[in-house]
Amino acid sequence: MSNSGNHSTPHHLDWQPDALGDDFEASTLHLGTDPDGEGDVAAVLVRYQPACSDWQQRPALLFIHGMTDYFFHQHIAHHFHEEGYAVYGIDLRKSGRAHIAGQRWHYVSDLRLYFQELNAVAFFLADDHPALVPVAHSTGGLIAALWLDELNREKPEFADAIAGLILNSPWLDMQFPTPLVKGLRALLHSRAGHALLRKGIGGRLPSNYGRSLHASAEGEWDYDLSLKPIRGHKKYPEWLKTVDSSQRRIHEGAVDVEKPVLTLHARRSFLKPRYAEAAKTADTVLDVEQISRRAPLLGQDVTVVAIDNAVHDVFLSQPQPREEAIKACLNWLKKTLPA
Repeated sequence: MSNSGNHSTPHHLDWQPDALGDDFEASTLHLGTDPDGEGDVAAVLVRYQPACSDWQQRPALLFIHGMTDYFFHQHIAHHFHEEGYAVYGIDLRKSGRAHIAGQRWHYVSDLRLYFQELNAVAFFLADDHPALVPVAHSTGGLIAALWLDELNREKPEFADAIAGLILNSPWLDMQFPTPLVKGLRALLHSRAGHALLRKGIGGRLPSNYGRSLHASAEGEWDYDLSLKPIRGHKKYPEWLKTVDSSQRRIHEGAVDVEKPVLTLHARRSFLKPRYAEAAKTADTVLDVEQISRRAPLLGQDVTVVAIDNAVHDVFLSQPQPREEAIKACLNWLKKTLPA
C-alpha cells in the first residue's frame, strides 16, 4: 500500500528504547483529543527488531492486548522473530504504556474508538511489510474482529493488507449465568443502575488469573503490576455496554472479518472464586465453550483449536501448552500467508 496524503500517520515513526530491553523499541502515536473527554489520547507501538537484513520482507504480526493488559511478551517476540516474522505489539489508548495520568484505565464508551490507532498502525505496517496478521487477546480479540469487519466496508485498502487474524481466547460472550447477564443489562440501561455504576466496578476482581501468572504469587511472569494489576482495573457502565452490544452483533451474524481466522483457547475453564492449582492449567476468565461456539460466527474460514492445560492468555501458559499454541500459529500462518 502506498502512502496517501489523506493520512496523517508519519511513515517514519520516532522509535525509542523500550523497557522490555535489548532490541525492543517503542513509538508513541498521538491521537488528538479524547472523544470521551479525558484530555489527549495516545497509543504506543512496540517492536522487536534485532539486526536482520530482511526486515521489510517479513510478514508482520501485531499483538493486541486484552482488558487490564499491555504488550510485555518478550518470549513470544523472540520466538516468532526466529521463525521469520516481524513482531509488533500495540498498547491501546488508556492502557499500558499509553495510559496518561488522570484517565480511567482502558476506558472507552465505544470500542470503535480503538479503530483510530489500529488504522494508523495498519497504514504504517502495510508500507513496511508484505502482509499483516493481528494476534488479538481477549477483549482485544473482540475489538480486532469488529475492526476488520469495518475495514472491509470502509477502508478496503487497509483490509487488503491484512492476510488473516489470530485470536487468543477472544471475549465473544458474557461468561456469567444467563440470569446474571440479563440483570446486568437491565442495570446498565436503567438510570438508577447507571448512576450506581458510574464510579466503576471491579476494583477487587477475583485474583485467580493474576495469581496464576505473576512471579510475586504463583506464576512465572514478571510484568509491571501498575499496568496489569493482579485484580485488574475498574470497569465502567459505558464500557460494559459497548462490550455487550458488540458481542451481540457477533451473535446476530452482523460481523464478518472476511479473512481466515485461527482461534486458540484453553481446553477447559476454571471459573471459581477461590484460588486453586487448577488455575494454572485452565481459563479462569472466560467460558471456553462460549469461545468455541461463537468464534465460527466471525467468518467463513475459522479454525478453532483447544489447547490442553492452557490458561486465558495461551501464550502465558506453562511450557508444553505454550509450545503447542505457538506451533498451531506457525502451521496456520504457513498455510495462510502468500508464498
